[in-house]
Amino acid sequence: MAKKKKKSWSMRKRIVMGSIGIFGLIYIAAILWHTYKPLPEGVSFKGELHNTDTVEMITDLTYAQDQEGTGMVHENNIFDEVYKMIEEAEEFVVVDFFLIDGFYDEKEDFPKIADTLSTTLANKKLDHPDMPVIFITDPINKGYGSYESKWFKKMREAGVEIVYTDLDLLRDSVPVYSGIYRTFFQWFDFGGEGWISNAMASEAPKMTIASYMTLLNVKANHRKGIVTEKKAMVTSSNPHDASGFHGNIALKVTGPILNDILESEEAVSLFSGGPKLPRVDIEESDGQYQVQYLTEKKILDALLADLAATKEGDKIWLGMFFVAKRDIVNALIDAANRGVEVNMVLDPNENSFGREKSGLPNRPVAQEMIEDTEGKLKIRWYNTVIGQYHTKAIWIQSDEHTIISSGSSNYTERTLDDYNLENNLKVIAPNDSELVIEMETYFERLWNNEDAMYTLELEEFQDSFTWWQRWIYTLQKFAKVTTY
Repeated sequence: MAKKKKKSWSMRKRIVMGSIGIFGLIYIAAILWHTYKPLPEGVSFKGELHNTDTVEMITDLTYAQDQEGTGMVHENNIFDEVYKMIEEAEEFVVVDFFLIDGFYDEKEDFPKIADTLSTTLANKKLDHPDMPVIFITDPINKGYGSYESKWFKKMREAGVEIVYTDLDLLRDSVPVYSGIYRTFFQWFDFGGEGWISNAMASEAPKMTIASYMTLLNVKANHRKGIVTEKKAMVTSSNPHDASGFHGNIALKVTGPILNDILESEEAVSLFSGGPKLPRVDIEESDGQYQVQYLTEKKILDALLADLAATKEGDKIWLGMFFVAKRDIVNALIDAANRGVEVNMVLDPNENSFGREKSGLPNRPVAQEMIEDTEGKLKIRWYNTVIGQYHTKAIWIQSDEHTIISSGSSNYTERTLDDYNLENNLKVIAPNDSELVIEMETYFERLWNNEDAMYTLELEEFQDSFTWWQRWIYTLQKFAKVTTY
């Protein structure tokens, strides 16, 4: 009898251990496949270099005379230009924006960007029923399937074609969770209305548990841009009311590069079940600027090559919301140590839509960069009296020319290692060109606090806690469980 019980227990043990082993293999296989699987056709795009005489820089800035917000000023220009581009379009409008909504909990009179943009696009379609008006976006704007927002309902009812990006086809950036999500959670769809509070704002529509499971498998179409038959704009700014007082930069261009942008956006539209996109009939021409459209990891490849080419006496200005990508951090440290002047204006990662943040990743990264260059690399924090310094731009000047790269991409693994969808414009410009002078004037204005307290000394956010932040940051990076 004892032998029979022992044999029965042994059999159950083998079944349990075998089941755990099978699950482990499935879990690991899911992680490996969804981390390294082939990208959809057209993702990680590198366009040709095109000449143009027209590259315009447009900025949003919020600033004050002190850290308490005395004499606060909002210089908002980017979406005024977006509305104008839509109104002036005669053949088509294609927009791709990550986040568009007007929900927020803060007691601020934010600009009504979501309503204005959706109304402008809806009216354009109503006035021109035969004109293609296409909005490509991230499924965060429908609560990952929990609801349809009033802004997209308005546009859809007017005839605007809405394309929600199929994120399932993209690689997963959080492997520890991805293995479980892909094995189990992605198949769950309980239906019904949402019942869990929305993480964006308390007044936003509630979400289902299945939608939250998708949200936790962090990935996004993080692009931000608009293209018509006349011109295109790539920006760091979202049409999100609570982001209306963020600091951002946009670059507006004309010429044959419009077709490169349309080709890249068409790839996203097609793999997400959307339409083909129109093209423009523009011939190559001479111009003082060379412009190139880059997405995803092609942004990183170009940037690392440009940083590696810098030499003693060159100069770099960097304005950035998140800096964490190891390759870029090392490249900037190396550049400063070989005599390149490197000046960085960073967001202190102090707040996010009214919620206090941990200071990650910028504060521990800043500490590391200062230590590893013995102070040769210079950093100032943007004085974020409200909002964030959401800019994502670099300016690299040598004796020959100045290279500018600006757009949607933060300097993190998620944005630059082919996880998110991102877009940047790269510009090669003469050192005495209007664009180069305008951007350097912009950075010098912030750096030197010329007419307001735009930036703060490095020590303002470097304290004893930074040492612990550095360990937390290192652990997060190793486990790939960051939110940036």
